[in-house]
Amino acid sequence: MSLLPRTPEPEVMDSESEARDYDAMDHEQVNASFCADLLAIRPRPRHVLDAGTGTALIAIELCRRSPETRVDGIDLARHMLALAAQNVRRAGMEGRIRLSWLDAKATAWPDGAFDAVISNSLVHHIPDPRAVFAEMWRLVADGGVLFVRDLARPADAAQVESLADRYASAPDADPSSADAETTQTHARQRALFVASLHASLTIDEVRALVAPLGVPGGAVRMTSDRHWTLACVRS
Repeated sequence: MSLLPRTPEPEVMDSESEARDYDAMDHEQVNASFCADLLAIRPRPRHVLDAGTGTALIAIELCRRSPETRVDGIDLARHMLALAAQNVRRAGMEGRIRLSWLDAKATAWPDGAFDAVISNSLVHHIPDPRAVFAEMWRLVADGGVLFVRDLARPADAAQVESLADRYASAPDADPSSADAETTQTHARQRALFVASLHASLTIDEVRALVAPLGVPGGAVRMTSDRHWTLACVRS
């Protein structure tokens, strides 16, 4: 059982600086792993909902790996969506990725509208995630997959700092020549990561939240030293 209490973050990260800092982080390996793991379960999904798409980096990577896929990416952060639109345009994916300002807890799509409903790092922003889990599950078609990944809250503050040292430390640089703005950016990125760890759920909390939906506990498991993954095919 985690001894570290949950400290929720704001539900919407909607300042320009937060969006820029998030987009500038190195997400390449995490995003590649996310897409590879999804496609191993549901190859070539035709219509995907990316809930909490952020700056659309996963949507873009998924479309690169799966040429038949089109994605609806939704988010409540307008600055994130503005950067997402730029990223989609640069990737040449305007015809396959549609972005919408929309609350993932309450969409207008009909039941079973998507072959896959995916989400990365959204859940820890939601004060009470029951509604977002229920809505995402509702939108999964029979035979489709709900695939959600997020940070897992560590047991104590020491583990938080250890993970921050491992994954959010500034690159080695000569302090005498370090650019002040770059240093500040790295400090903000580390602070974002630490806050996200404090706001995250434990694996037991996730299992308890999705159990009323009929999602088995075994569908939720730790998949790295800092991530849990919910992967469940709807039958």
